[in-house]
Amino acid sequence: MRKKNLVFKYVPVAAGILTLLFAITACSSDSESSDDTVSEDVEDIEDETVTELHAAYAAFNADATTIYLDGSNVVIETTGLPNHETVYWGEGNDLYLEEPDVQVTPSIMSSNNNASTITVDATPNLSGSTVDTDFNTIGIAVSGAAIFNDQEGAGALDEAAASLDWTGAHIGPGVYHYHLEPKAFTNDDANLVGVLLDGVFLYGRQCDATGTYPTDLDASGGHTSTTQYTDGAEEYHYHIINELYSNTGSYIAFAGPYQGY
Repeated sequence: MRKKNLVFKYVPVAAGILTLLFAITACSSDSESSDDTVSEDVEDIEDETVTELHAAYAAFNADATTIYLDGSNVVIETTGLPNHETVYWGEGNDLYLEEPDVQVTPSIMSSNNNASTITVDATPNLSGSTVDTDFNTIGIAVSGAAIFNDQEGAGALDEAAASLDWTGAHIGPGVYHYHLEPKAFTNDDANLVGVLLDGVFLYGRQCDATGTYPTDLDASGGHTSTTQYTDGAEEYHYHIINELYSNTGSYIAFAGPYQGY
């Protein structure tokens, strides 16, 4: 009875408390709704988290490369030693190829001067600004060797063209690397060449989606279409541009700029 009397005696206060409780409940509902929205956003982010390597990485030379996910990045550790013949293996190696017309640089490939590690985005950022390539490694080819741009020693590549082997590569300086279309694994076709430092894949001169040379390439040689590794989904990727370079009689692997930073 005492509780009932108190309730009736302090009706204004009780009404105020009820009003306050209603406001708190409403705020709580709003908060829960907001929390739900945040949770949904987090779930969306989690859904976008990369949990497995892109199928294209299965094409890389497993004897030369170790490739794994590290958060939102892909780490590629490579010996830099390709799985094809070249004069730059040096006489006595099983993969040595005599190339009398190549003005070889003094170096030959070995396990202690080609190893490197690069980290690329698992999901390239295609909404940012383009970035010029630099004189050094700009990507890793499926063979495990490095990809360079169209410059040699900060000068035109044609000045060093005589030292390029049959697959458009040489040593000079540093690691063995491709400047031109690597004919050892892609020659006027749609084969995968490798991945560049912005996480975008590079393919041969033809497009797997059409079986012809693509006509919609941007300044970097890129466009969006299906590839042999995307299971029917469209994806932005680069192609070796189908234009002969200078006096090399071949095609530049990639000149840039990067689109995926």
